[in-house]
Amino acid sequence: MGFVEIEAAGKKALEQFPFAKRSMKRVYQVASVAVNRDKAKTLGDVTRVSPDDGFEYYYGYYDKSPWNASDRYMVCVRVVQAYKSVAPEEPATVCLIDTQNNNKLIEIGLSHSWNVQQSCMAQWLGPDFQSRIIYNDFRDGKYCSVIFNTENMCEEKVLPLPVYDVSRDGSFALSLDFNRLHRMRPGYGYSNLPDRTKKILCPDECCIWKMDIATGKTEELFKYTDFAAFEPDETMNGAEHKVNHLMISPNGKRFMVLHRWFDKGRKHTRLVTVNIDKTEMYNLSDDVFVSHCYWKYDNEILSFLRK
Repeated sequence: MGFVEIEAAGKKALEQFPFAKRSMKRVYQVASVAVNRDKAKTLGDVTRVSPDDGFEYYYGYYDKSPWNASDRYMVCVRVVQAYKSVAPEEPATVCLIDTQNNNKLIEIGLSHSWNVQQSCMAQWLGPDFQSRIIYNDFRDGKYCSVIFNTENMCEEKVLPLPVYDVSRDGSFALSLDFNRLHRMRPGYGYSNLPDRTKKILCPDECCIWKMDIATGKTEELFKYTDFAAFEPDETMNGAEHKVNHLMISPNGKRFMVLHRWFDKGRKHTRLVTVNIDKTEMYNLSDDVFVSHCYWKYDNEILSFLRK
């Protein structure tokens, strides 16, 4: 049995003991860094584009690109310290970096709803991915999303829901329950409002919305109970449910979602795909572990999973 097989077997054996698994994982990470002689490697020239001003600059999640279509501008957020700063007490500054003008930093707005993993979901809007940015904020006691026009350098529109993912043609977005997500997985949701579903294991309430970008019209798509009722198994009985990681297919017809539930501390995950019109829900992978997925094409998904 090779090293990779031993590592995988150890992870699987510890799944029944979540606390022990987290502790052993941390010890393993620290030990790996300590014994590794090569702390960092670089190939080619590495150029810093953000200012060296004492702030931290970062972008967001792996499935989105900070670059606009011309490769001139990068969108980023500026915070005091991503792991310790807390929204909404400390807002993040949404910025542009002009890589064709000595990496000039241009501040375009503030976000009061952001996290360390995905910032405020700042992303270039399709179909041109060139002149408009959308990002999440918290205004007047509600989550929202803001469209900023980089040609006119002005705020263009405020939409009634925060976005999780946007279709590539820029026509609609999907949103989810960021309050419950924050409580169950800090670093991914938003903490501006309390989770009113806290004491409910599987709420009969909406967890995924669709929003029209042009009109702001919203539509409820799925409840937590919809996912629990779809091809259930015994581990879901008495478990606490959540959804995360919505990603729309390139043609905008389907989306994927990770449905997760916690049974006596053990996390179960399955990858579900479904049409935007709520038809043809499919359980793509349900072997306990699924993570970091991405649409390669309309009918192919890349994922790190157990199978």
